[in-house]
Amino acid sequence: MAPSSRQSSQSLLPSHLYAAPGMASGFARYITKPPTEIVERPRLASPAGALADRRPSSFLIAAPSEPGKIEMYSPAFYAACTVGGILSCGLTHMAVTPLDLVKCNMQIDPAKYKSIGSGFGILLKEQGAKGFFRGWVPTLLGYSAQGACKFGFYEYFKKYYSDLAGPENAQKYKTVIYLAGSASAEFIADIALCPFEAVKVRVQTKPGFARGLADGFPKFVASEGYAGLYKGLVPLWGRQIPYTMMKFACFEKTVELLYQHVVPVPKSECSKGTQLGISFAGGYIAGVFCAIVSHPADNLVSFLNNSKGATVGEAVKQIGVMGLFTRGLPLRIVMIGTLTGAQWGIYDAFKVFVGLPTTGGVAPVQK
Repeated sequence: MAPSSRQSSQSLLPSHLYAAPGMASGFARYITKPPTEIVERPRLASPAGALADRRPSSFLIAAPSEPGKIEMYSPAFYAACTVGGILSCGLTHMAVTPLDLVKCNMQIDPAKYKSIGSGFGILLKEQGAKGFFRGWVPTLLGYSAQGACKFGFYEYFKKYYSDLAGPENAQKYKTVIYLAGSASAEFIADIALCPFEAVKVRVQTKPGFARGLADGFPKFVASEGYAGLYKGLVPLWGRQIPYTMMKFACFEKTVELLYQHVVPVPKSECSKGTQLGISFAGGYIAGVFCAIVSHPADNLVSFLNNSKGATVGEAVKQIGVMGLFTRGLPLRIVMIGTLTGAQWGIYDAFKVFVGLPTTGGVAPVQK
């Protein structure tokens, strides 16, 4: 094989972000010598395509420099991550609308909605089965916009801060880079989410206010003006930025530990299904911690968006400090754990679909 052909098979991934000790050499052995346990079917191929034809059909992330593949950190890469974020956040949040509906009402009116079971029963009795998906349109659109910014900008800021730090510091302070990149991304994402979240909470917690986004948005603006759509932005930042910092940093670290101590083979040798299963497991574990650290702010957001003219001080006084941390927490842990696991699973599945590696799980190379 000509030297240029060998070079085309090499990944362009920055070593301080994605490479692991022994991974490069293992990858080279993999593409030049298929595993012995894989039985290959004979094929007719030209000499130029012999190497490609000899590769096993098991899952392998193609090097981004190969023809037709997405180059890492190119505009196409960030566009793919943005689309993956739209799918992962928009679809999952819409799917858990019934849980979110009960959770919001438990936060707003705990005397009426005393538990998860009674909350579902009351909503079913008063609004029927279709009432469980009230507010699904602002949920879908709002969290799709948020997901686009959250995942797209996270990948951008993670690369940007890593380049600023340099390879040695990016390796040494990788968790700080995860935290800084996710916080920066979420700051932008919440500006996109906030108007939809305001309308969603009002529709879900004020019976008779509106059927959904189409009639709820103009009613909300007529009542509180366009500025009212961003009344909950600061509490939303208070909820979502710690949540997202935990979501990304905890996920990256959890996945890395799973590959180091649980999975018996290196990530590069894992099947597609195994890698995506690790993504879901890491996401679920991260989601539990996300729910706990962001729950007080979540209670504030629900209260402020439901009460016209209310302030943060009034919300704290009425809910109480203990209530901020505990009201609706068990349901939110279940909801956010499942949600976060599903989001990482969908996001990484889409990345694999377009030829990109899954997120996390590889220790940086020691320099």
